[in-house]
Amino acid sequence: MIPQQPAERRTLIGEYVLGLLDEAESAEVRQLLEDDEDAARMALEWERHFLELSDQLPAHTPSAVLWPRIQRNLGLGPAAAVVQEQTWQTWWNNLGAWRLTSAALAIALVVALLPGVWRPGIEPNSYTVVLQAPGEAAKPGWVVHVDSQGALRLEPLLQDQIPADRSVQFWTLVDPAIGPRSLGLVEPGRDLALTPEQIGAVQAGQLFELTLEPVGGSPINRPTGKVLYIGRAVLASAN
Repeated sequence: MIPQQPAERRTLIGEYVLGLLDEAESAEVRQLLEDDEDAARMALEWERHFLELSDQLPAHTPSAVLWPRIQRNLGLGPAAAVVQEQTWQTWWNNLGAWRLTSAALAIALVVALLPGVWRPGIEPNSYTVVLQAPGEAAKPGWVVHVDSQGALRLEPLLQDQIPADRSVQFWTLVDPAIGPRSLGLVEPGRDLALTPEQIGAVQAGQLFELTLEPVGGSPINRPTGKVLYIGRAVLASAN
């Protein structure tokens, strides 16, 4: 049962974001986030809080047997992309946003092995962002690629059903003091391409998110609706 006391409700939502609730409790909180905008904003606040904490964790080099073991557990055969050791090292060292749960680590591996998402030895200073639903680390919905020239491509991994009276808006956040900046509206299930001039410089840890807004987008040039997907940029390859 969802508690009525604000402090208890906030704690419960934080536990949901961390993935600590059982299936029945998670279903209750998901419904709460659907129905209550304040609760949805609270979930986003927790998400950002935990991402900031995870960014402060020291990097640890995984053992040589870790990736093959995860690959076997996920049922991915040898035909999957072979990633150069240094490339994986770069990914791991910058993967602060997904250090919170073991399930999230598996997601990072799956996305890296998807065709077109990870190609070892290409473009210097390119970035990848896995956008996932708040509190559901095992369900990535979109992936963002930023190439070495700064061009961005947003690609769907799921087909979302969006109400006719709502739009999906794409945002990025570099400096919390300045606030989020809109990158435009997104058609569910369709790619979106942006030029370097449209997105500006991208850096590791930069926040990207998709929110549910009124038709035509947010009326105040700031997110006002439910956060559908959120993630941080990680360095996919570097010089």
